[in-house]
Amino acid sequence: MMSIKTPISDEVIEKLHIGDKVLLSGLIYTGRDAVLPRLCDLAVNNRIPDNIKLMGSVIFHTAVSRAGVGPTSSNKLEIEGSMPVLSKYGVKIHLGKGQIDNETVKELERYNSVYAIIPPVTALLNSKTISKEIAGFEDLEMEAMYQLQVVEYPIIIAAAHGESIYGR
Repeated sequence: MMSIKTPISDEVIEKLHIGDKVLLSGLIYTGRDAVLPRLCDLAVNNRIPDNIKLMGSVIFHTAVSRAGVGPTSSNKLEIEGSMPVLSKYGVKIHLGKGQIDNETVKELERYNSVYAIIPPVTALLNSKTISKEIAGFEDLEMEAMYQLQVVEYPIIIAAAHGESIYGR
C-alpha cells in the first residue's frame, strides 16, 4: 500500500495505477454540486482566494455535516464537469464514488490527474447479505421494510455505556 501526502506532485501521480490502494494524508478540499461550478468559475477567471491552493490538491466530492463525511456520486453533471477544469488548474486527485465517463478519464490523463474512489460501503454490505425479502410496507417499494439475512457484517459501535465516538 502506497502512502502519499498533499500537495501531490506530477511524479507521484505518474506512479499511481488503477487498483492501487493508497493512504492519503494532508489537507484536502471538499465540494459537490453547488461548490464545484463556482470554484471552476473562479479558476477560469483567475480569482481563486489565497487560502485555496489548487496546485497538487485533492477535491473530495462530499458535504460535511454532523453525521460525518461520505462520498457523493462523482458522475453528477456539475461534479464530473468540474474535473477537467480543476485538473487544468492543478487538482491532482478527484475523490468520490461511482463511474465517470470515458471522456472525463481522457481529460484527467491530459492534465496528469487521477480519479479515486472511497470503497463503496453499499457494495461491501451487499456482498455480506445472503438474502432479502420485503417484510412490510411493500407500497413504499425500495423504501419498504426488508428482512435481511447477513453474514459477517462489519459494524462499529458508535455509542455505549454513556460514551460516544463523536464526543459530547
